[in-house]
Amino acid sequence: MRRAALLIAGVVLPTAAQAAPQLLPIWQDHAVIQRDRPVVVEGTAQPGERVSATLGMDSASATAAADGSFALTLPARPANAMPQTLSVTDSSGTATINDILVGDVWLCSGQSNMAFTVSAGLNGYNNIQVSADPLLRMLTVPQETSAKPVREFGGEVSWQAASPQTTGAFSAACYYMLRDLRAALDIPMGAVHSSWGGSQIRAWLTPEAGKVLYGADQMALLDTFGKDPLAAVTEFAPKWEAWWRERTGQEPWKDPSVVQWQPVPSISPWGNWSGTRLAKDGLGNVLLRQTVTLTAEQAKAGGVLNIGIIDDLDATWVNGKPVGITHGWGAEREYRIPPGYLKAGANEILVIASNSWAAGGFTSAADRLSFTVTGGERIPLGEGWQFSIAGHTDMPPRSPWDANAGIGVMHNRMIAPIGHYAMTGATWYQGESDVGIAGYRDRLRELFAGWRRQFGADTRVLVVQLANYGPTASAPVDSGWASLREDERQAVLADKNAALVTAIDLGDRTDIHPGNKVELGKRLALEAQGKALPGPQRAVLEGTDVRVSFTGLEGGLQSWSGPPLAFELCGPTQESCRYASAAIAGDAIVLRGDGQPVTRVRYAWADSPVVNLYDARPAPLPGFELPVER
Repeated sequence: MRRAALLIAGVVLPTAAQAAPQLLPIWQDHAVIQRDRPVVVEGTAQPGERVSATLGMDSASATAAADGSFALTLPARPANAMPQTLSVTDSSGTATINDILVGDVWLCSGQSNMAFTVSAGLNGYNNIQVSADPLLRMLTVPQETSAKPVREFGGEVSWQAASPQTTGAFSAACYYMLRDLRAALDIPMGAVHSSWGGSQIRAWLTPEAGKVLYGADQMALLDTFGKDPLAAVTEFAPKWEAWWRERTGQEPWKDPSVVQWQPVPSISPWGNWSGTRLAKDGLGNVLLRQTVTLTAEQAKAGGVLNIGIIDDLDATWVNGKPVGITHGWGAEREYRIPPGYLKAGANEILVIASNSWAAGGFTSAADRLSFTVTGGERIPLGEGWQFSIAGHTDMPPRSPWDANAGIGVMHNRMIAPIGHYAMTGATWYQGESDVGIAGYRDRLRELFAGWRRQFGADTRVLVVQLANYGPTASAPVDSGWASLREDERQAVLADKNAALVTAIDLGDRTDIHPGNKVELGKRLALEAQGKALPGPQRAVLEGTDVRVSFTGLEGGLQSWSGPPLAFELCGPTQESCRYASAAIAGDAIVLRGDGQPVTRVRYAWADSPVVNLYDARPAPLPGFELPVER
């Protein structure tokens, strides 16, 4: 989390010198607004100022509140491809937004598979060359976090019409969905893309959801971090330290001599440290040690410790006192060190860096590492580091301000500034970073609820069920990816206006970022129009066999290259699961009984299953688990 974002909390009031009302950043030239919904225009003006707006023949007015915020509600209007102008006026001037179209607006959010660009995907070059469409418009939200909801994005944004110059850098899944919707509905389309690779779902939750799922104490700690990061780190550190003691029985931040040290080969990602285990396997935890020698006067002044960018996560102590806990492979670690933490002479710096993907550790150049005395000199720290590889690879607890898994920190900076801008729906492609973390179904429920509070109660939600990735299985397995896919399916089933769109056949077992977003976009567009895709309905015991029925089929079932694969019959335990012989029976699948107890049916229950069952479109079945009815 960048420090600048932490300083922006609540409403940024307009200055006396402003020339016009300040609208929320989503209001830019070339915007697409949602058809058939009231148009809510939000922004800030001087407190008590009378603000008015006109859009075509419609007008509205309101008085700015004590914090300067205002909301103007204009009547709903039908789809319209003729450009319109919005004018918002107060006594200081007029803000004008030109070339507004009316159609359907979609939010596209999630992690790296939603951020995956058109240019990187299947047939990207050719699709980009024919992408020109002035009625399909796209806006990408900059990646930034905040401890509190704010009104501004982390950078400038603009609405851009699809063209060979703009489409390539946009979200592939989002673009292909809206491209197909444009062709089907023939109205303007607007896409707001807001995603972040590697993010956990809890980073996208609202403060209300955070309180429901994680409690008021965690939200209070996040609030503390927004005001005083060191105080929050001091409060959270005992949890981190207890986690480490449980695994090692050691407290190296108090006594570095409890571990064996060796010189750091270079200030670089430790995947480059030839001759160490880390060069082959960079996952796990590595202790890093340094000292900075200060005079009495320097120690009394305090200062700022910069250890550069650490991939992925660091916990840092100075003389045994916690000074920083940060996650993020793009965040430079600058930690304020108060005078009371320092002493004349050698001061011990201990960093425990944790990495869960690829090479980890130092990402910045050596000349970035330093200690800067308050009001004084900058002391380089690029040389003399030592390291020790921990004996365990578990990942530490994540703080509520964590850049990729903090409670709502992405919502606060990348969704909240959109305001109550009406949307037809939201598409969610995420979950890879939540595999193995219990409660995903509940987090999805709260994500849906937060979007509907913001964008409208009838906002439709589409959830992409995770693609196949990772190890294949030649026998039934207990799969974390399959469990999360089932959480996605169950969350959708529990919601009246959500749909599941599976990518279970579009993945690559060796690449977590599959390139075929064209087919995914086609499936998303079908569900966006209410054209249901296949899903399981019931599993019923018939004699010794089990009949599985489905909904959303078009043209019946078909299996490619042989009989249907990937079905399992299970009893109550994982060990009881076994592959089942399956046959198509009209719109159902019959699983042949084998004389063993059966209480559940599973389909495609593996990280990277091989599936071959489709309807006539062809649309695949999602991965699922069903109880067997008797």
